[in-house]
Parts: sequence; structure tokens; C-alpha cells
Amino acid sequence: MPSHGDHISARGRSELRRRIAVEAARLMSESGIRDFAAAKRKAAERLGAFDDGSLPKNSEIEDALREHQRLFQADEHPAHLRALREAAREAMEFFARFEPRLVGAVLEGTADRHSAVCLHVFSDTPEEVMLLLDEQGIAYTENQRRLRTSRTEQAEFPVLQVMQNGTAFDLTILPCDAIRQAPLDRVEEKPMRRASLAALDELLAS
Repeated sequence: MPSHGDHISARGRSELRRRIAVEAARLMSESGIRDFAAAKRKAAERLGAFDDGSLPKNSEIEDALREHQRLFQADEHPAHLRALREAAREAMEFFARFEPRLVGAVLEGTADRHSAVCLHVFSDTPEEVMLLLDEQGIAYTENQRRLRTSRTEQAEFPVLQVMQNGTAFDLTILPCDAIRQAPLDRVEEKPMRRASLAALDELLAS
């Protein structure tokens, strides 16, 4: 049977996890940190927590982020989120031939002024996506992103980053067969939530 001291220690650790999650959420919202692990580490350092057992899960940080936005951005957040979703809709129409899917914070509802509209587009020839942008005179930066394709496997995929009318767009180019199985989510180890244009229209209508 645990001692009274163990009970207090467990309760203290739980409270520390909550405080780290709240601070990480604040950093993500106010400082533009997009990476959960980086926000978690920085929050832990600020609170003097060096025990990995006290670190919150990504899902706990996401919950704290929603709460932060509800408390401190109630006036601006809904309108900003809708504007990003409408920008996503325009982009998805533009990339229609590549069967785009909306992913990330704009879909999940946690997007803020630092968030990009993140899309998955599907082509076995990434140059086709780049050619479409080139033909329209749209500048982009090319990078690579490592995604978890299963619990045991990872792969790198090309990413194009575009800025249009003050909105950042982040396009991950995946092979066509990847439309059947999404990469694993960074918050939870399950396939990433993705939305088609029709699903986004339903979201905007609601």
C-alpha cells in the first residue's frame, strides 16, 4: 500500500504535468512554437522540471491550448479560424487535381495567428505540383518532412511552403496510394485526421 508521502508525490507530479501543459500551450499560442516536443521542453525548463515522468502527453497540451484560446482569445479566435478555413477551401479548389486533404490545426480548430494552412496533396510525381505553382507564378520554398507511416516506419516527403495574401500554406506531397492510409498523428499514435473539400464545406456550414 502506498504511503501518504507517495500519495502527495503522485499528486504533486500530476499538478506539475498540468502546469507544464498550460505553459507549453501558452508558448505555442503566443510565441508561435509549432512543435509539441519543443514547447514541452521549453515549458519544463521554465518551471524547473527535469523529470521526464512529469512531462505531459501531446494530447494534454492540445487540450490546454484549446482552453487557452477559449479564455484569452474568445473574441478573435473564431473569426480567425474561419478565415483560415476559407483560405484552405480556396487552396483545395486550386489543387483539386491532386485530391487535397486538410490536416492540422486549421482542421482541429486550434489554429492561431502563427498557424499555416496544412494540406496533404497526392502525386507520384511531386514536380507536377511544383509545375502548377510555377505556371501561376506562385513562389514557394521546398523542404522535406519526416512522417510516421506506421508505428515502426518513417519516411521523408517533399514539402512546399507558400505565402499568399498574408496566409502561410504548408503542402506535403504524398504518393497517390497514401490517400488510403494517413500518416500517424503527432498528438496521438493513430492515423492523422484529414478532411476532403466536401468535409470542409460541411465544417464551414456548421
